[in-house]
Amino acid sequence: MYKATVTIKLKKGVLNPEGMTIKRALNFLGYDNVKEVQTYKMIDIIIDEEDEEKVKEKVEEMCKKLLANPVIHDYEIEIKKL
Repeated sequence: MYKATVTIKLKKGVLNPEGMTIKRALNFLGYDNVKEVQTYKMIDIIIDEEDEEKVKEKVEEMCKKLLANPVIHDYEIEIKKL
């Protein structure tokens, strides 16, 4: 059994409205030294599989089909044996 952690972030140059809203709120609260905020999405997937390479292939397929939009997202996959 393996745990795959997928970190999804916006590609460089793509606007991050959530990050901009958080930055404005932090500045409003007096944190004037905050100049930029980036947000990421992390997804943990537990997979009952014997082969780590098969896990990586399946999670890569999941990212391409559902979890990430290749036009605007970059993603990283980290796999750990449980």
